[in-house]
Amino acid sequence: MSELPASRQAVIIAALRTPVCRANGALRQFQAHELLAPVLRQLLTETGIAAADVADVVIGNAVGGGGNVARLALLEAGLPVSVPGVTVDRQCGSGLDAIVLASRLVAAGGDGLYLAGGVESISTAPLRANRNADGGADFFSRARFAPPGYGDPDMGVAAENVATEYGISRARQDEFALRSHRGAVAGVTAGVFDREIVALPNASGTVRDDDGPRPGLSATVMARFPAAFVDGGTVTAGNSCFDADGASAVVITSLKRARELGAQDGLLTMGTETAGVDPRLLGIGAAVAAGRLLLSAQTVPGDVDLVEFNEAFASQSLACLDHLGIDPQQVNRDGGALALGHAYGASGAVLVTRLLAQARQTPDQEKLALAMISIAGGMGTAALFRYAGSLSP
Repeated sequence: MSELPASRQAVIIAALRTPVCRANGALRQFQAHELLAPVLRQLLTETGIAAADVADVVIGNAVGGGGNVARLALLEAGLPVSVPGVTVDRQCGSGLDAIVLASRLVAAGGDGLYLAGGVESISTAPLRANRNADGGADFFSRARFAPPGYGDPDMGVAAENVATEYGISRARQDEFALRSHRGAVAGVTAGVFDREIVALPNASGTVRDDDGPRPGLSATVMARFPAAFVDGGTVTAGNSCFDADGASAVVITSLKRARELGAQDGLLTMGTETAGVDPRLLGIGAAVAAGRLLLSAQTVPGDVDLVEFNEAFASQSLACLDHLGIDPQQVNRDGGALALGHAYGASGAVLVTRLLAQARQTPDQEKLALAMISIAGGMGTAALFRYAGSLSP
């Protein structure tokens, strides 16, 4: 992998997130900008960065009300009016793509400081409707992701398509989902999420923890779930993620600027890739993007130390990992979206936040870290990072 000059080498020096909670649950009172603003404030506090020094705020969002939630959130967070914001929509990939975009802005030069990430408040997402010829509203549950001729299946049906196409059994899906919950429960017990979570007040007190991990889940319970999307299928509510609210963001700048700020460690962006695939098999998109990325970086999966992959469905997760030749046991070591939930536009940024937190558990060891996510409409985004425990020259 080629090295960029320090003035153009992007590095993530801080990453935080809210708790990820079930939609219409503990965070239902927060609109998207209200979820994100505390994360932005805390990032500035932890790094000591002056709000006026932020060059731009780049935020992913999938089902919000529009109106540039990045700008709304940064003003809610108390950043000055001189700081601009831009909102990215690549559906489930939006949070990771926002970080990718910020990395590329750094690589373009200028030593800028960026806040980048994603947010989703499914609980407060607006109702959407097309306008009928008579001016009335024709409400719809989700946007169209591909023209009818390409096939535009709902997410659960697409997960079944992947399971069938790539031969992913029900038993493997259930086992993978159960491992995700067990990893997350163990992570909660060990306190591994504590330092990355910004607590939020709600009507009942303070929300400090993710509410998805289920300590009582077992193989017997998993086997009881019926097919959820296709009669006789293998994809169930147990081996699928749940919709969630949450926000996550990072501080990203050049290696040169990070050193000037006195940052001790960080994730250096080594490469990014986005790919398109058949919309009927949208879940495989992450594997295609990651495969291209690793090839261009002259890296093989066995060289990657940490992998975070958005587990929208166990079927697509396993299909992608099989395609790349990655052992499922090496992925999402503290659980993934099957246990923690999928906050659409925030999920890609959560992956990066988790990678930095995991890398910091052994700061004396340099590591390669991979984040990847499949995207509605038949796409996938992947980003490769190198963790450096010291940013000194």
